[in-house]
Amino acid sequence: MSRRDISLTVNGKALSGAAEPRMTLLDFLRDVLGLSGTHMGCEHGVCGACTVIHEGQPVRSCLMLAVQAERQSIETIEGLAGEDGSLSVLQDAFRDAHGLQCGYCTPGMLMSAEALLRENTSPTDENIREAIGGNICRCTGYTQIIDSIRLAAERLRETSS
Repeated sequence: MSRRDISLTVNGKALSGAAEPRMTLLDFLRDVLGLSGTHMGCEHGVCGACTVIHEGQPVRSCLMLAVQAERQSIETIEGLAGEDGSLSVLQDAFRDAHGLQCGYCTPGMLMSAEALLRENTSPTDENIREAIGGNICRCTGYTQIIDSIRLAAERLRETSS
């Protein structure tokens, strides 16, 4: 199958690479661009481990073809931290409220939560549950994850006041 060059913006940077037409965005990010923070889970769009933000909305990168993202904006877990490596407010809240367990689901959870908090800095627990409803975590009962997102929302409101 013939490969073609794909150009897109990832975490604010213009990047490009060659991909076969059937290559998923997940494989393109990991194997071509070397951004391995987005995790491969079920490869069927069920678990949410591969969630990235595409044009402002959370999507399952295992269900999207790389060619569909051409000339578009993608944000991955690598883009949440500051240029100096400092944790984002959301990442810091996950650490402080123990929203991290084994860490496999964490990148997808963080990207889903990031998309929510950009639209709603005062989410209810129901809003949070709905936002992360497509992300499976096998280690927790989700309580610490919800607490982490709530804590991040509080901190974001404090810094914007």
